[in-house]
Amino acid sequence: MAIDDKTRTELEAAAFRRLIDHLKTRTDVQNIDLMNLAGFCRNCLSNWLKDAADAQGVSLSKDESREAVYGMPYEAWKAKYQGTASPEQLEAMKKVHPHNH
Repeated sequence: MAIDDKTRTELEAAAFRRLIDHLKTRTDVQNIDLMNLAGFCRNCLSNWLKDAADAQGVSLSKDESREAVYGMPYEAWKAKYQGTASPEQLEAMKKVHPHNH
């Protein structure tokens, strides 16, 4: 399927928004689980969003990019939804992402 760049960008943006909406509803899925299974988490997405803003010269703070991904301030999300990582999760994290996250 051949599509023009504008349409491709719109489709990619729609898919990204859907992913973000999905993650907002799946608060039971911890970031460490995402990292251990997929190699990225909500923080990665917020960092990528900020990187894209920086590359375009758009003013977006780290806190603003995290709020865009989490749907609320990051500290509020952590307090409400983030559990304590098990020793097994932490060990798996070291294997998947040895340079710490």
